[in-house]
Amino acid sequence: MPMTITEKILAKHAGLREVHPGQFINARVDIALGNDITAPIAIKEFRNLGAKKVFNRNRVVLVPDHFTPNKDIKSAEQCKIIRNFAREQKLTHYYDGGDVGVEHALLPEKGVVVPGDLVIGADSHTCTYGAMGAFSTGVGSTDLAAVMITGELWFRVPESMKFVLKGRLNKWVYGKDLILRIIGDIGVDGALYKAMEFCGPTINKLSMDSRFSLCNMAVEAGGKNGIISPDNTTEAYIAKRAERRYKVYKSDRDAVYGDVREYDCSEIKPQVAFPHLPENTRNITDVGNIPIDQVVIGSCTNGRMEDMRVSARILRGKKVPSHMRLIIIPATPLIYKQSMKEGLFDIFLGAGAIISPPTCGPCLGGHMGILAEGERALATTNRNFVGRMGHPKSEVYLANPAVAAATAVKGRIAHPDEVVGKR
Repeated sequence: MPMTITEKILAKHAGLREVHPGQFINARVDIALGNDITAPIAIKEFRNLGAKKVFNRNRVVLVPDHFTPNKDIKSAEQCKIIRNFAREQKLTHYYDGGDVGVEHALLPEKGVVVPGDLVIGADSHTCTYGAMGAFSTGVGSTDLAAVMITGELWFRVPESMKFVLKGRLNKWVYGKDLILRIIGDIGVDGALYKAMEFCGPTINKLSMDSRFSLCNMAVEAGGKNGIISPDNTTEAYIAKRAERRYKVYKSDRDAVYGDVREYDCSEIKPQVAFPHLPENTRNITDVGNIPIDQVVIGSCTNGRMEDMRVSARILRGKKVPSHMRLIIIPATPLIYKQSMKEGLFDIFLGAGAIISPPTCGPCLGGHMGILAEGERALATTNRNFVGRMGHPKSEVYLANPAVAAATAVKGRIAHPDEVVGKR
């Protein structure tokens, strides 16, 4: 029976020759991930069930990234719970202090996740790792507890949707714009419990950083997972990082898909998602005059080196208005160090930006950039729900780092060409 890449990975981890959409399976998990919001609940259930040891101390990963550094007593207590648990269980992959980074940027960078893996995480954006050809999906904290004990979890095999992307990307268009365009097309429930498989000539030429951004937001269309078959770009990325041996899976040519959609990427412009859903997308040319109070460049969607370099390209020699708060958050310590090494921090600081240590902070309205009533933010994050970054009467717009940097300079949502010119 021909299968998609998602079906092949699930079949392998379930010990089956084949699986089909809708089938319930019990599968072995390679990596189980928790953070400082979700892991304490899982640890509580772990203890309630009488468990003493995790199934594999090398496969349970804890990253206190949401309230890093701790913003108050409650967040400090949350982090203490997972810190003590990591020490007790002698977990190989626990990242804290100067080693902590935004989890979904940190794990690929460290080689913790590899192609062909089955990854679950008590965070909805665990789907990010599909960019490496892994099946990865978000689960609840109680599911995480079950996996920490048994190393297994049940799944319903998702039906796959294929998104074929063709055509040359326009200037200032990146993976973030491709996924925003797709979500704008199919809606926030257009891929509900579906595997979103991205392929085509445009994907083949896309950088790993843009692929991570693309798969990261599959969940914003309701997807169970987002996934891209590994190619030479993937192999080059993982070769110097992988801590384990891995297997590459690809979809069969005659695999069955519930829906196949094709996009001419030469027609896609930088996208902006308006409040209060990621599906409310518009071309940057159709935005109009919208003043902005705060710009955030970072998160598990757009806090990687490509994003830092693009932002610096726009901000070089520029200054943000006095009323503008520009917050830039490199997603990992390595990205932070590399940005310093390349002189990007000099550009950011010269423009008047605030540079934060790696954290999810403002993305979830946690800290490091909370909005007051009536304020507007443009962010490179993944969600713009009501109250997502602060007051329920604030607004969040989503865009790529180039648009974000241009917006910071202009004080309103702006096209990058308005700042650097058409060259």
